[in-house]
Amino acid sequence: MPRLLIVGAGGFIGGFIAAEALRRGYDTWVTVRETTSRRYLQDPRLTTLVLDYDDPEQMGSVLSTALPAGETWDAIVYNLGATKCSNFADFNKINYLYLRTFLDVLRSTGLMPGRFIYMSSLSALGVGDEKGYTPFTGREIPDPNTRYGLSKIKAETLLDTSPDVPWTVLRPTGVYGPHEQDYLMMIKCIDRHLDFGVGYRRQMLTFIYVDDLARAIFDALESPNTLKKKYILSEPRAYTQSEFRKIVAEALGRKAVVPLRLPLWAAYVACVVAEKYGVAKMQATTLNSDKYKIMKQRNWACDVSAAKADFGFAPQVDLREGIRRTVEAYREAQASEQAAKREAKKASKKGGQG
Repeated sequence: MPRLLIVGAGGFIGGFIAAEALRRGYDTWVTVRETTSRRYLQDPRLTTLVLDYDDPEQMGSVLSTALPAGETWDAIVYNLGATKCSNFADFNKINYLYLRTFLDVLRSTGLMPGRFIYMSSLSALGVGDEKGYTPFTGREIPDPNTRYGLSKIKAETLLDTSPDVPWTVLRPTGVYGPHEQDYLMMIKCIDRHLDFGVGYRRQMLTFIYVDDLARAIFDALESPNTLKKKYILSEPRAYTQSEFRKIVAEALGRKAVVPLRLPLWAAYVACVVAEKYGVAKMQATTLNSDKYKIMKQRNWACDVSAAKADFGFAPQVDLREGIRRTVEAYREAQASEQAAKREAKKASKKGGQG
């Protein structure tokens, strides 16, 4: 079996990448931090390596002793990254410096793989056509307007200037599915009959279901046409906020949902206050100056024709089906939580009687 190493496998997307790798018959290795949850990495066929990304010597020791001398992984999927940080220094460290250190370790240990997939983001491109709503094509000159996007384009530029790395860069739009938290907040809000939007001008949103993203990673990895190229990944249509709300409400069985529109200035104030609170508590917050710029952006439409031409990219799950699956997982989690509370309450009563 071909050997695959998934770097940064502990998050929402990482578990789905690992599951797809096993389905395709890869001898799959995953890296996590000591403190990383392994909730979605329970399959006994996975080999887990614990890395300290701040310690190049530790990483070199772990990686170089993981395989027999002179052997390496056939491919590496680099999924390590942060989407929310309390300051730019953390974005820069996690999304850029860690990649630079990891590549240096691969060079020093002779473990450079045959293929290297880097998970970037559509945010690396910045703001697109906000008037005519022309879809992103990937041919735009990147001009990121967020700290997150800037850290991602720095990482991409590092790969651009690394001729010894057989890279392919993937730039997914908003990724959703079971276990993802940001879109889950929106689903929970609609479940309570409210839908908060920002700004009064039309906004075109794009999505990619996590299983489709995982499949795309391996389709790109297994194609000889993708070397040293960058691809936007998205369901090939965009949705308005109203369409998104109706789809989620239908999946939840909610007939009455009240749409509430916040002016941009109010959203800005809320994001600034939340960010300052997060900085004071040294915690990343969902609402921050980056999030405001993302909410303010009106056009997230994508042209995925390059991915379709080079490796047959064709998402199988549209937003309606993806939301149905996500809501189903949400309801199951709700039911499990309620059952656990009932059991805890019963145990407490028995304890009191004893």
